[in-house]
Amino acid sequence: MGNRAPSSVSSLFLIFLCLLDSLNAQSTPIFACDVAGNPSLAAYGFCNTAIKIEYRVADLVARLTLQEKIGVLTSKLHGVPRLGIPTYEWWSEALHGVSYTGPGTHFSGQVPGATSFPQVILTAASFNVSLFQAIGKVVSTEARAMYNVGLAGLTYWSPNVNIFRDPRWGRGQETPGEDPLLSSKYATGYVKGLQETDSSDANRLKVAACCKHYTAYDVDNWKGVERYSFNAVVNQQDMDDTYQPPFKSCVVDGNVASVMCSYNQVNGKPTCADPDLLSGVIRSEWKLNGYIVSDCDSVDVIYKNQHYTKTPEEAAAISINAGLDLNCGYFLGDHTEAAVKAGLVHEAAIDKAISNNFLTLMRLGFFDGDPKKQMYGGLGPKDVCTPANQELAAEAARQGIVLLKNTGSCLPLSPKAIKTLAVIGPNANVTKTMIGNYEGTPCKYTTPLQGLAGTVSTTYLPGCSNVACAVADVAGATKLASAADATVLVIGADQSIEAESRDRVDLNLPGKQQELVTQVAKAAKGPVVLVIMSGGGFDITFAKNDAKIVGILWVGYPGEAGGVAIADVIFGRYNPSKNDSVLKTLN
Repeated sequence: MGNRAPSSVSSLFLIFLCLLDSLNAQSTPIFACDVAGNPSLAAYGFCNTAIKIEYRVADLVARLTLQEKIGVLTSKLHGVPRLGIPTYEWWSEALHGVSYTGPGTHFSGQVPGATSFPQVILTAASFNVSLFQAIGKVVSTEARAMYNVGLAGLTYWSPNVNIFRDPRWGRGQETPGEDPLLSSKYATGYVKGLQETDSSDANRLKVAACCKHYTAYDVDNWKGVERYSFNAVVNQQDMDDTYQPPFKSCVVDGNVASVMCSYNQVNGKPTCADPDLLSGVIRSEWKLNGYIVSDCDSVDVIYKNQHYTKTPEEAAAISINAGLDLNCGYFLGDHTEAAVKAGLVHEAAIDKAISNNFLTLMRLGFFDGDPKKQMYGGLGPKDVCTPANQELAAEAARQGIVLLKNTGSCLPLSPKAIKTLAVIGPNANVTKTMIGNYEGTPCKYTTPLQGLAGTVSTTYLPGCSNVACAVADVAGATKLASAADATVLVIGADQSIEAESRDRVDLNLPGKQQELVTQVAKAAKGPVVLVIMSGGGFDITFAKNDAKIVGILWVGYPGEAGGVAIADVIFGRYNPSKNDSVLKTLN
């Protein structure tokens, strides 16, 4: 047969196959000491897995020039090709699932999504320490699986264990809440899950966790008060009793690999430049086995926003001298050499900082050659979004949901007695709202409407175009409720109302949501159940006192399977009032 030009359809098909192959091609993870590819690397002590990690680190540091050392102080570790060390991005996030926040992790056709668990504030409401650890273990498994195909890093700047003291704080959703004991238990459990290893070697890490933001940080942007210039005035008792316990538990009980210092000052000193807080407490008193990293650009903030130093070189020097090991951003990369030349910081301090960084990477196996030949080398796309992982996401949401009101035991609703259910509210059919911030691409979504409609026949109306609810469709909503056997209202907030750099000014429901709820309850033919989706609290006294509203649930931001959990609670397949037993796990 002779050769012939393919038809246009065949050409398109071939292009499609090429694209498909490129999406599914196995990518290569980033690692150092590729002795198989470059046998000369075997002569370096830092590539010798038979000797102690401390000696390997010392060997590596001794081989670097000052400029190469400075390249290890920034969140994008500059590669050292002559030593077989690639560029590495430190910044990845895993607050409640592998996240695309941070340049170290991304999704592709090979791994299009990861299990998205409930936002932390809801998971913590379960009071179930074993759940905290189980979630962490799943997240680290999926993170390692993605690392093995070149889609993720090994260092995750999670969890956020700040105390949620003011309910208007936009980032409170990321935290375990206001209680130091619960926050400490959450911190320890989640960190152990992320870092767990089946090896008897406690010096090995599955992934490296990071507890943030140290310390006394709970304001972002409130009426002109910004985190970049805020000075938290805290007495020693409040520090010891309130703000420090979660961080201490992270380090002492969880053996966390990293702590991130915050933007704010504490009693007049920037946290990332306070030797008492860093070298004194974290390193000397708590014995951190790992590295201390700044919040992103916070060393720059010390100079530019807080005007704590007169020059950028001074800001770089005081941070390193205080005990900072790694700068999220490039500030230390830009100004440390000048600080050394000015005599503001000695090279020995830089050696100490990068030793802590390299020690962490070595505990992760980054300098042990091909990760596919290591303990977690068998993990891959097949281990992401498994049915078991997705079921754990649903179970976490079930356990976290809080029953605030149940008049006359009207809940659960009977699916046999209800022929039609009106589902109303701006959060009734949302997807991304359910996973909060620092999110990743979820495996799939089940919205509240989908979950409820899977049980009984439903009618649906959002009532407002969004949670800001500038205009409420009261007429349409009341008509729907007046014709249904029962009504479920799903209201609350999303990231346009509460988020990082966005604190609320009050505790009122946004816009005309309260009016929508009140009028729907008044017109409803059957019982009304109010579902509040939010990270922070709202004043819902009006709903508590409304006799037509028989049940109130707070569901946080319930994750990818939020609709499943909400329906299970409302229709009695799961009973949130039986969560008292898990309180024993805190004792």
